[in-house]
Amino acid sequence: MTDPLLALRPWDAPEVTSWGRLPMNAVDRRAGAHSLDGGWRFQLLSAPHAPVGGAWSTATVPGAWTMQDTDDLPQYLNVRMPFAEFPPRSPAEDNPTGVYEREIDVPAGWAGRRIVLQVGAAESVLLVHVDGRPVGVSKDSHLAAEFELTGFVRPGGRAVLRLTVVKWSDASHLEDQDHWWHGGITRSVLLYTTDPLYLADVDVRAGRDGELRVDCRVRDAGGALPAGWYLDGELDGLALAQDTAFDRANAEDERVSAFLGEARLRTRVPEVRPWTAETPELYGLTVRLHRADGTVADTSRHRIGFRDVEVVGRDLLINGERVYIRGVNRHDFHPLTGRTVSYDDLRADLVLLKRFGFNAIRTAHYPGDPALYDLADELGFYVVDEADIESHDHAHEIADDPRHLNAFVDRVSRMVLRDKNHPSVIIWSLGNESDYGANHDAAAGWVRRHDPSRPLQYEGAAKRGWADPEVASDIACPMYAPLEDCVAHALSGEQTKPLIQCEYSHAMGNSNGTLADHWAAIEATPGLQGGFIWEFWDHGILQSVNDGRPVGRGGAGLYDNGVAAPGYRWAYGGDFGEKDHDGAFVADGVVFPDRTPKPVMYEHRELAAPLRLELFRHEGLVVSNHQHFRGLDWLTGTWELVLADGRTLTAAAELPALLPGETAVVPFPLALPQDGGEAWLTLRVTTAKDLAWAPRGTEVCTPQVLLRAAAPVPGPAATGPVEVDADGLLVHPLLTAAPTLSLWRAPTDNDELGGMAPRWRAWGLDALVRKVVSVRREGPSVTVLAEYAGTTGVVRHRQVLTPVEGGVRIDERAELPAEFDDVARVGTVFETVAGLELLEWFGQGPWESYPDRSGGAPVGHHALPVDASFTPYLRPQESGGRHGVRRFTLSAPDATGLAVALDEPRQVSVTRYRAEDLTAVAHHDELVPRAGCVVHLDAAHRGLGTASCGPDTFPSYLVAPGVHRWNWTLRVL
Repeated sequence: MTDPLLALRPWDAPEVTSWGRLPMNAVDRRAGAHSLDGGWRFQLLSAPHAPVGGAWSTATVPGAWTMQDTDDLPQYLNVRMPFAEFPPRSPAEDNPTGVYEREIDVPAGWAGRRIVLQVGAAESVLLVHVDGRPVGVSKDSHLAAEFELTGFVRPGGRAVLRLTVVKWSDASHLEDQDHWWHGGITRSVLLYTTDPLYLADVDVRAGRDGELRVDCRVRDAGGALPAGWYLDGELDGLALAQDTAFDRANAEDERVSAFLGEARLRTRVPEVRPWTAETPELYGLTVRLHRADGTVADTSRHRIGFRDVEVVGRDLLINGERVYIRGVNRHDFHPLTGRTVSYDDLRADLVLLKRFGFNAIRTAHYPGDPALYDLADELGFYVVDEADIESHDHAHEIADDPRHLNAFVDRVSRMVLRDKNHPSVIIWSLGNESDYGANHDAAAGWVRRHDPSRPLQYEGAAKRGWADPEVASDIACPMYAPLEDCVAHALSGEQTKPLIQCEYSHAMGNSNGTLADHWAAIEATPGLQGGFIWEFWDHGILQSVNDGRPVGRGGAGLYDNGVAAPGYRWAYGGDFGEKDHDGAFVADGVVFPDRTPKPVMYEHRELAAPLRLELFRHEGLVVSNHQHFRGLDWLTGTWELVLADGRTLTAAAELPALLPGETAVVPFPLALPQDGGEAWLTLRVTTAKDLAWAPRGTEVCTPQVLLRAAAPVPGPAATGPVEVDADGLLVHPLLTAAPTLSLWRAPTDNDELGGMAPRWRAWGLDALVRKVVSVRREGPSVTVLAEYAGTTGVVRHRQVLTPVEGGVRIDERAELPAEFDDVARVGTVFETVAGLELLEWFGQGPWESYPDRSGGAPVGHHALPVDASFTPYLRPQESGGRHGVRRFTLSAPDATGLAVALDEPRQVSVTRYRAEDLTAVAHHDELVPRAGCVVHLDAAHRGLGTASCGPDTFPSYLVAPGVHRWNWTLRVL
């Protein structure tokens, strides 16, 4: 007998989004449900029509089979589809299909009740059978599907539940979302029961004025509603009663139905505490459905917040206030489970983001797990909730194709129906990178009718212009728009909508340059309101180097501080043998795969600081509250006076009582010593009490001001002769490679994909040939003239080496030809003997920093083991730099070593790797650290930018041709 679900071939029918699936609703049934998570019998078939037979294995639900030791492995592509068929077709034969099967025991106490199956997410087509009987079909890989099983199971009995998941389908063309392709059941499976009379939906509207309206829909499994049912509820003890005026209006409009009941509860909360991301005030709402005799048939519980969202002119307002959107794009990801994330994972994600100053999340590019929204409500995040639509490879063809119209409206409407009661959700998004067409307008029309309380956005509408009032987007939300274009639009007089970039500052590898410049412009330009960094995670999957397979759930403990254990690595595109892939483009997050923060996180934390500090005419300090809704009472602080001579003086800080936006002048907390040289005052701000996202004492920000600049220091007096070899290279007992000129860095992802690295290679900067022109002694000094020749162009370089007490001073001059108009660096590189393990410096730190990404690294006295000074980006590249270094030492355990003093704050890096070591390998497990240290001292270093996907760095951070001068002194400790 032919299975009717297979005969339907739903994987090749875009018009079919479901069959037998229940409508989406906002009634949370997780409490009291029976979990079906755990081990299921499993077979992986080659195609949907392949026969089930042979031995069963075991698969864990929830979880992707691509992460569970099958032959179908993860594959990463950004734009291109992983199969050749054009929409709406999918592969006829090579279409992995997972068959999950288990027995379910139905409690005898469920007799006479309604029984429902909920499958949290299945990628990409789900077919449900019970005891071989077809129950239903669902598409949409990231929203739950519910099916009524009342007529398929017997209370007190046992049934066989089969879930068949087809990996490729017409729906795959709508889920082309710059992520690993997986297959499987990736969110929890539940079985729950309700009374035949039940709440079909609950719709909460709660404004900042305290007005609460709860609209409910009621159904009965028997068909017709019984007479006399009614609703009531409570909000933290405040009673809610059924709105009789609403009932009368329904009756007068003939909206009363025999099978669908509608009722409204109302109340007004006095002295309401509004919800915002800064003040996530929640109330407990309980809605009860009663039978005519007063007994309770169904109950729905919610945590709600009172807040308003509106667009007024070119401002997005939360509770009437224009707020900055400091956002990040977030995929569901875990290095051991792929797309399956637990509640603890989700909480850890949001806690980390909160600690680093983020206040907004875009659910790129599909709705998240329901628990994500609960946590966003609780912890305080503004959420752009994005529908499960991205047709990147075939965007133009699909946007106006009526065969996909139902899928667009279905995906957007189901997201809204599920998530509408969350105060954290402030904007609905129609999806991502799917061109713009009639299908978007249809989905937008449904949203505007159903939920006029929130604005709507869609980046693809920007193709019609940022100010076009007719498109389906209330927000101008471009992607990687140049900052100068954004500012020009805001100043043009033509702006009609808030401009909030849905993606900016691409975080691939060593990146996120000019983030501070962006925020300086945003805060100075009305009409610009923020944006969402791409993205949260580096999607590196933990892989065994031995067999090349994902490690899976057993890999906990095999990574730490961003680094995989020996024998393992973070896999990216191409590492699982896939022929078509997009390499490390999947590793573009602000955290490593184990959630270790990248250095950019500290930059963002300072840019988002709730408290700012400025110098006031050398008479005091200006403290400002940079928040929108709360005071500074949740913070405490410590003053630190950092002196160049090595001293750090401290004092407790008493923060002024400031309302949002207010400032106050406070006196200097510490007397500035007459001696000590350069002096910086830092306010180390921490949480004053335990918070849901941070225990007391968690660092929040470290604003800093310069109190006294460094005074000119006379050069050291010359002493005896300096030793050089026949090529004019310095001979020194602690150096294994003498100081030479360096113009090359191991290309960052931005350098490679932005086109700079190919140009540098074409110039020959990675293999400059040094030719000595002359070596001349002038008294105790030696002047060495050399030429460094590339494939094109010659750099003239001069070193003057002067012996000084305990060491040597090196004055350098490099003249770059005009054709070298944008190089990576101009500076010195040398290598040390083995045994120097500790790096200590005075300058910016302790985090890695670069000229266009240095705001998160305050000036101070810092120390790190040399092995820890290197940042392990997934694809090895330039890293470990420290900006604004004045001096540093490298020492052995017995305190011997070398010291370097620089003529002015410079870019410095000390690692175990040469640039060519980093360039030659694809993963960190292939790197072999050198015994000594590789030291770079740069007179100029190119900014990082974000050119792997987005604008390059600004002209002010480029290294220009012409003459560069610098000097430094090397001494023995």
